[in-house]
Amino acid sequence: MVTMLKKNTMTKKKLINSISQDKGIHPNDVRHVIQAFLDKITDSLSQGERLEFREFGVFEVVTRKQKIGRNPKNAAVPIVIPSRLAVKFTPGKRMRQVVEAEQLQLSKKGG
Repeated sequence: MVTMLKKNTMTKKKLINSISQDKGIHPNDVRHVIQAFLDKITDSLSQGERLEFREFGVFEVVTRKQKIGRNPKNAAVPIVIPSRLAVKFTPGKRMRQVVEAEQLQLSKKGG
């Protein structure tokens, strides 16, 4: 079972402000770099490219298979959910280790 211990959300605006303060760079400059980075990721994935960032993770486009679903209002009638493309992210080794260590510390504090 996966349990999320923190419910905070890091928005793009918060990320920009955090990097700006940490590195002493004007927020507009950080905003342009982050937006260019996100645009490049989106463009690469839309062209079917796989993005690999060592220690961080891998983004790739995968095909979700067609499956049969159920309408909750009428469970007797099956619904065909067509196959589709989706973006998959697989965390890298270092990211997994850092996240697991942080979650372990938080669970010890809370429990």
